[in-house]
Amino acid sequence: MSKMDIDENFHAPVRIGILSIEGFAMMSYASLAEPFRGANRLSENSLYEIIDIGVNDNPVQSSGAANIVPSATVGEILKLDYLFVVAGGDPLSFNDEKVMNWLRRMARTGLRLGGVSGGPVILARAGLMNGRRMTLHWEHEKMLAEILPSLLIERTLYVIDRDRVTCAGGTTALDLTHALIAQHHGTSFARSVSEWFLHTEIRPSFSAQRGSLAERVGSTNNAILSSVQMMESHIADPLTLNHLASIAEISPRQLNRLFIQKLGRSIMKYYRELRLENSQKLLVNSSLTLTEIALATGFSGSSHFSRTYTAYFGKPPSQARR
Repeated sequence: MSKMDIDENFHAPVRIGILSIEGFAMMSYASLAEPFRGANRLSENSLYEIIDIGVNDNPVQSSGAANIVPSATVGEILKLDYLFVVAGGDPLSFNDEKVMNWLRRMARTGLRLGGVSGGPVILARAGLMNGRRMTLHWEHEKMLAEILPSLLIERTLYVIDRDRVTCAGGTTALDLTHALIAQHHGTSFARSVSEWFLHTEIRPSFSAQRGSLAERVGSTNNAILSSVQMMESHIADPLTLNHLASIAEISPRQLNRLFIQKLGRSIMKYYRELRLENSQKLLVNSSLTLTEIALATGFSGSSHFSRTYTAYFGKPPSQARR
């Protein structure tokens, strides 16, 4: 397989830390870690490096017979691009302050912080999901919402919101890793990795609550669908036309022409409308300030957001909130 261009925000190998919490589900761990290892094997390059992390030096016992032997421990300052917390069992009872403080310290280094299954619960309780959209396994959702009612919880497979990545766990991590590998190396290579694991029905992030992506978008064109999937995963940190075209593996001009022909508007106009519709939901369903909503939906500030919102909906965001 030919050498691929990597996302300009990363340099190979992308270093991915996985902090497994005692009692984690092996299904969640494997669905997260193995596609990255598979990407290395298929590309015959070291595209990704997995660093297993433990609370201490002891092997971390899963909910079954398997365990993970860590190569790093909580407390170390590690050079990572992503740090995922994988937890199961009862993450709401997890209160190890050493871990919480370390996660906060690692977050300040600028890496992308993620949680899988019950992992988002730990991130939220550490105060690391404030003002960020998130998801988690359904069995933890109700209780977490009662404890922290200001959280922006979505009933979806996974959510990528700027420097936070959350996933419901189990096999949904396969869909998340497909999206991340596609972002780094393009849709075709990500599809090859998924097919290698016999994961041929790749679900977009919103699958849990909504109809199929093709039904919602109104097109079956692969370039359009892969672009919209990436747009929905990057609401707060909008991708450029060039980046979207790179992921779709066609030229920016071709991609824009497809959107105009099939959907009746340019790709960036479609993207802006998608972000505005998300902002409307936040206005109605959250207590975030206008500035926080603006940043959560990819606008530079409340003034820019208010002008764009008013032009699109015909009324200012303050009226929608009332």
